[in-house]
Amino acid sequence: MKKMKSSIGNKMLCVITVWLLSGGLNAQEVLKLNLEKALEIAQNESPTIKVANKEIQKKEYARKETLAGLFPNISANGGYTYTIKKQVFAMMGQTIKVGQSNNWNAGVGLAMPIFAPTLYKSIDLKAKDVELALESARSSNQDLVNQVTKAYYQLLLTQDSYDVLRKSYAHAEENYEVVNNKFKQGVVSEYDKIRAEVQVRNLKPSVISAENAVNLTKLQLKVLIGMDANQNIEVVGNLADYEKSMYSDVLNLDTAMLDNNSQLKQLRLQGEMLDKQMEINKSAYLPTVNLSSQFTYVSMNENFKFNEYKWNPYSTVGITVSVPIYQGGARSYRTKQTQLQIEQLNLNALNLRRNLDVMAKNYMNNIQKSIEQVGSNKEGVKQAEKGYSIAQKRYEVGKGTILELNDSELALTQSKLAYNQSIFDYLSAKADLEKVLGKTQSTTSFNNNDTKK
Repeated sequence: MKKMKSSIGNKMLCVITVWLLSGGLNAQEVLKLNLEKALEIAQNESPTIKVANKEIQKKEYARKETLAGLFPNISANGGYTYTIKKQVFAMMGQTIKVGQSNNWNAGVGLAMPIFAPTLYKSIDLKAKDVELALESARSSNQDLVNQVTKAYYQLLLTQDSYDVLRKSYAHAEENYEVVNNKFKQGVVSEYDKIRAEVQVRNLKPSVISAENAVNLTKLQLKVLIGMDANQNIEVVGNLADYEKSMYSDVLNLDTAMLDNNSQLKQLRLQGEMLDKQMEINKSAYLPTVNLSSQFTYVSMNENFKFNEYKWNPYSTVGITVSVPIYQGGARSYRTKQTQLQIEQLNLNALNLRRNLDVMAKNYMNNIQKSIEQVGSNKEGVKQAEKGYSIAQKRYEVGKGTILELNDSELALTQSKLAYNQSIFDYLSAKADLEKVLGKTQSTTSFNNNDTKK
């Protein structure tokens, strides 16, 4: 019996071991991300993009609803009327009651516009409304691309900063080991040992803080792109990879090309919609012509013997012409309101273009300054590495002090952090400028269907 229990226990242990090795603890594979992959996931999974696509669908349905007004409107109708007191006619001194107690009718009616200028202009207005929804969706896409791009660069910055601080901490530990060994040999004073140990302890909080910053920026990026927060991700590359292309990329940026800016395009479409509204207001002065037809069966009886009812057909067809004459000046006031809206929109568009021009030039200046700073900081890193190497050799041979070694290590760390920050500043300003210019790193296009996963 004991042998049987032992055998079962061994089998269970093997099963559990295999289950754990095969990922039984719901361990997820690490998803490697570059910028293009992050943008693709964001445009497929982001609720913002899905809401924008739903808005396009809604506007398209509204346009089709207006377009349906051109087609015939067919309706079936029926009714029953019970006469409580019949109508009486007096003739030659006699009274005659007219009608029956039960009155039934059933038929089909048709109505359609023949000439409806206001309806025609409304259809054109709805078409512009769909265009505006498409442009609004493009604007949402640009906002998302800008946010994801900057969050991606921010993650690269925090990762590179963490690597710099981690290496600096490793150098401090190595220096401490050297100083501690020399102290044990009686070559250096206890002060040097204390300074080296303090240097290690001072760097430890910065390393922990940098690691927390990496985890936080990863979480922010996953939230932006609509990814599960528990999904493990790994960003490919580092900020230094972008240094090679920054000089060629900046040549393709023209701050004068603002016509593709989404805000300006939306204002232009709103202006076109106001022009259509003005045409609708003017078309209210024109007559409208409608066709109507009715085909009805009527039956009147004194009882409810339906099988004995006689149904008599009754049909009509006609054309109705409606000519507006006077509405108290309402149409004129609507036209004046629309004209003021057009003037307001033109002023807003002018002000927006001026502000966008200033923003574009400011971003371009930041880009140029960042490029200059990158070159300077890169040279600073080289000099700091050389200085640290010299200080390390000097201390090893007893020519330098622990203060020189710590200062050179601090200078190297700061120069590397400044180098990474300058690249990030360039990339961030470039992303903002591309948004102002209306450039989008889009991997999907907007349509009238939901974004496909």
